[in-house]
Amino acid sequence: MKAATRKSAPNRTARTRPKTMPAPRGWKWRDKNDVRVLQSDSLLHASWLVHGFSTRSGGASKLGSERVLNLGLTEWDQRDAVEKNREALAGAAGGTGMAVVAMRQIHSDIILRVDQAPPEPPKCDAMITRTAGLLLGVQTADCVPILLADPRNRAVAVVHAGWRGTLARIVAKAVGRMKMDFGSRPADLIAAVGPAIAQCSYEVGSEVAQKFAAQFPEARAWFDGPFEKVVSDDSPNPLRWLSMMPPGHDPPPPTVQLDLIAANRWQLADAGVPEKSISSAGLCTACHTELFFSYRREQGKTGRMMSVIGIGASPRRANNRA
Repeated sequence: MKAATRKSAPNRTARTRPKTMPAPRGWKWRDKNDVRVLQSDSLLHASWLVHGFSTRSGGASKLGSERVLNLGLTEWDQRDAVEKNREALAGAAGGTGMAVVAMRQIHSDIILRVDQAPPEPPKCDAMITRTAGLLLGVQTADCVPILLADPRNRAVAVVHAGWRGTLARIVAKAVGRMKMDFGSRPADLIAAVGPAIAQCSYEVGSEVAQKFAAQFPEARAWFDGPFEKVVSDDSPNPLRWLSMMPPGHDPPPPTVQLDLIAANRWQLADAGVPEKSISSAGLCTACHTELFFSYRREQGKTGRMMSVIGIGASPRRANNRA
């Protein structure tokens, strides 16, 4: 596979919501008031559980000429529009009236337990709770959003896994934190991995590849491209005077493509979560900007999706189940 190249930003004026696009196997679309969320069948089986992965459709925010469901406090958007969008997301996910708890994400391995809605977003990259009425949320625009549920103890978690969080094993640590705080058994957990940038669109350099190689013996399986060369090369050309290229014209260093989704799935399984209990949407945010926000594809100016999970105040009706 050739290294991914940056694609030009899509034409926003021509963007339309693909109502006919089928949901991935084992997943369902849910639409309410022009807001579309993606839901995992494995989590829908728990009647006490509320969850959803947002898309960009609908919403009160305006990005260029497009109305979008931006769930992050970005520089270009207004706070009141984001708050309306979060209320709409909660309703579309089946959690009308639930308090949305967002994080101030810092690409760390910090995991916090939330027992009540905090006055300000906590600074962390994962949250856990078993308090009903709270809708924990993780914001993404390419990074990997992961939802965890423990049906036995009625506990949930959200995880934000960019490459730094993945390197720090944040999802495995979240499993451990649920075990410590709630007595969760990894074998009982259900994990849903939402839309994120896929390997086809996620090009990284030698620094990232070397860090993964140092942390994980399994890392080679998560990279496409000249992994061994990238990991072993400390410098593109340490003896520049031996190069036939004119000064300042050294060839660019080689790159590889990282599969963050596979890396996090492996960590979940390694932590004891059964592979059959781990579902992935398999939708690339960079390849499907008609559906999702992508920081890399849209060159920075974009919105944020939010993936939410919570314990409803009362069981949902049967017709909302898978």
